[in-house]
Amino acid sequence: MDSLGFLLFYANLVSPSSGFSSLAPNGLLYLTTLIHNGSKNDPYLEPPILTVNTVLSLLAVDYPAHRLACYVSDDGCSPLNFYSLVEASKFAKLWVPFCKKYNIGVRAPFRYFLRESDEPPCASSWEFQQDWEKMKEEYERLCGNIEAAANNSTSFDLTGELEVFFNTECQNHPTIIKFKSCGLPEAYIIGSTKLVQADVIWENMQGLSDGIPHLIYISREKRPKNPHHYKAGAMNVLTRVSGLMTNAPFMLNVDCDMYANNPELVLHAMCLFLGSSDERDWGFVQCPQYFYDRPTDHLAVLHQTLFKGMVGIQGPFYAGSGTFHRRNVVYGKEADDELLKKIGNSKEFINSAAHALKGKAYFTSILSKSLDVVHQVAGCDYEHSSDWGKKVGFLYGSITEDMITGMMIHAKGWRSGYCSPDPRAFLGCGALADPAAMSQQKRWATGFLEILFSKTNPIFACFTSKLQFRQCLAYLWILIWGLRSIPEVCYAALPAYCIITNSSFLPKIQELGICIPVTLFVIYKVYTLSDYIRIGFPIDSWWVNSCMARISATGAWFLGLLNVILKFLGLSETIFEITQKLHQPRTPADDCGKDDDKMIFDESPVFIPGTTILLVHVSALAMALLGLEAQGGQGTGLGEFFCSTYVVLCFLPFLQGLFRRGKYGIPLPTICKSSALALLFVHLCKMSTISVN
Repeated sequence: MDSLGFLLFYANLVSPSSGFSSLAPNGLLYLTTLIHNGSKNDPYLEPPILTVNTVLSLLAVDYPAHRLACYVSDDGCSPLNFYSLVEASKFAKLWVPFCKKYNIGVRAPFRYFLRESDEPPCASSWEFQQDWEKMKEEYERLCGNIEAAANNSTSFDLTGELEVFFNTECQNHPTIIKFKSCGLPEAYIIGSTKLVQADVIWENMQGLSDGIPHLIYISREKRPKNPHHYKAGAMNVLTRVSGLMTNAPFMLNVDCDMYANNPELVLHAMCLFLGSSDERDWGFVQCPQYFYDRPTDHLAVLHQTLFKGMVGIQGPFYAGSGTFHRRNVVYGKEADDELLKKIGNSKEFINSAAHALKGKAYFTSILSKSLDVVHQVAGCDYEHSSDWGKKVGFLYGSITEDMITGMMIHAKGWRSGYCSPDPRAFLGCGALADPAAMSQQKRWATGFLEILFSKTNPIFACFTSKLQFRQCLAYLWILIWGLRSIPEVCYAALPAYCIITNSSFLPKIQELGICIPVTLFVIYKVYTLSDYIRIGFPIDSWWVNSCMARISATGAWFLGLLNVILKFLGLSETIFEITQKLHQPRTPADDCGKDDDKMIFDESPVFIPGTTILLVHVSALAMALLGLEAQGGQGTGLGEFFCSTYVVLCFLPFLQGLFRRGKYGIPLPTICKSSALALLFVHLCKMSTISVN
């Protein structure tokens, strides 16, 4: 299924105090949307209106427009995505001036008009009310046009400016350079064997600081026999293309569903880059990720504890979105002849990279002048015999390209900053439902293990590079997610095993030794609970997230581990799964209902481990109640029964799912598979008892 996978927003910002004063005040901000794996037009996986709102919110940030440029990359070569951005560019000519004239706080239209309900503020001036009503009417027209196009996406009239999308496929399409700007004639620049599409949807040719930033649409070439490296490959293409067209010193990448919630976020980030005593310390600045349509308590706890704690070492992880980068850091190191020989065979790009690495100006004042060389750096064979993805750019080798790229930046001695302004810098759209969230967790666990078992793991980097020891421990904490699933599954099964075999792994309740595991359990629970209470979250929030941690570890992380094992055995390859998103027209408060706390299931294998664990414990407790456990054992103590009951409570959503129907019920095939595994586990437990006796 093909959809808008990612929106990468690259911010190139120039300040007189930045050490880049020689750079021209052109194009500084890059915005990229990537499409992966599926049909060309799927408006349901990630609706185009989400990307449009992200684009609009970033075009309207409080920063001189002539120092910003947005690059949108569409890997699926989708006419729907291009059409949506063209329509958005028309609305932006009204929306951006409106936001800056009235100092609007939330500059994503779908959130702004949601907050303001259906009427403008009563105390507003007559002029504002008129403008407000006009903006709302124009936005509703924009949404209607995009929705109509999405409903008829299979029968697009591929003529006129959409003609370049004729006869293209998601995983097999050329790169076509098409230029259209400010009413100027269209120009098509065609390479000898391929076409590259890079449409300058809007160009701020007059260099107006209060105008509209550049907006460029790009679709890189993809061929079935050439690896495209998913998100990392697309980001590298955008880095090269933007280096040719604007080549500003800073870049910001954002997922396509994560809009700018704070219009001053660019200024906040620049304060970290430019305000330190040694500006070269900061390789990138990370903004925390929060969601507007999902509970964010667990994220808030993670940011308040882990990320802020890492600031005292070398800085937080690169999280793949909401991140400001230095261009010269992404290129790898200081300029030298050896590096420049390994970044490709485009003379224009080599000159651009050399100037960027030295902090000197190299730019094209009119974007159309650089379009004739973009097709070369956007081609799928440009990276052959180069260091792109290895030592230069965003690194390959893992489907979690953000983690491996950030770790290599830290390994080169750079630090990272943490930017958490009020209001929050970015707000995103969470995974559509529990299956999508679990699939995302599985993808992360798989990618983390790929890094852990590679030559670029943090242990090697700690001894051979400049990665600090404590920073290495922080990386190991997250990279071993998949490995943690092994003890999680074993300890989840252990109480049931002891009950079935009439044995024990804990001291009896009357023995003094029971104090040790009880004390450890209580201390850990009180410690984690105190984090939630200190930040201001209720106890039930702590309990729900504790249960989901067990469910994710034994389900998604465990399957991620199996994926990596199969990959190393040569039996399968890891794939990048796009997380389905939902355009939510209402606030979370409006959606609070009786079904909000119910878990959603599907036939994905990710739910089989959790269902199996639940059935095993229910069977074990039933056998103990009916006196069917093994005879002649050491005897099961109260501790084992407590642990088994605790596991059942952690997997309570699965227990409820056994008795529900529809999307809130566990599908029958999953129940059958889990029942077979549970019966096998019980049988093996019985067999082990017989063999011992």
